[in-house]
Amino acid sequence: MTSPSTATAVTALAPETLRSWITEHQDLVVIDVRSAAEFESMHIRGSYNVPLPLLSEHTDELAARLGSRVVLVCQSGARAEQARQRLGKSGIDTAYVLTGGAPGFAAAGGDVVQGKNRWDLERQVRLAAGSLVVLGLAGGKFVSPRIRTLAGVIGAGLTFSAATNTCAMGQAISAMPWNRSTKEPTRESAIMQLPVPEARQTPAA
Repeated sequence: MTSPSTATAVTALAPETLRSWITEHQDLVVIDVRSAAEFESMHIRGSYNVPLPLLSEHTDELAARLGSRVVLVCQSGARAEQARQRLGKSGIDTAYVLTGGAPGFAAAGGDVVQGKNRWDLERQVRLAAGSLVVLGLAGGKFVSPRIRTLAGVIGAGLTFSAATNTCAMGQAISAMPWNRSTKEPTRESAIMQLPVPEARQTPAA
């Protein structure tokens, strides 16, 4: 079991550890930073959905409502790590990123809520990027060599995305109609519903 002794010693949390924390710690708050549509498809029971764009816009307000034991969840860990860094700048230095995201927790036997099956956002990004590269190469061969520039632009974008740990394509795709939920989280529904902790303490093992 992961037993972090300090707030900065460990930021990754194994699914098995989260399973035990859920039953052992009443102060635990699990924040899922995926889109509302991804959250509807499958999420950890009892977790709160605060999509990364919403968290980024209201980081200080969210930080004020989080206690000493916070676990951030996404699909693979990338968006959760971005959320951890943002919360760190607002004074939350005890947040953990769930290894393997929500799918990893489900695979480890964790209690999840299943909903409508959708492609997760990261899979959609891979499909879009791959399709654009193929289109650029094919267009460069059969239409005009200039179209090959498209493949280069996508490659440069993916490199920048990895270097900065951001994804402009993902943000764009998340706004598409098929990725919208009938109940999109708002500041009031996603953040203000969280209870304000009495005190913030370093979590014990």
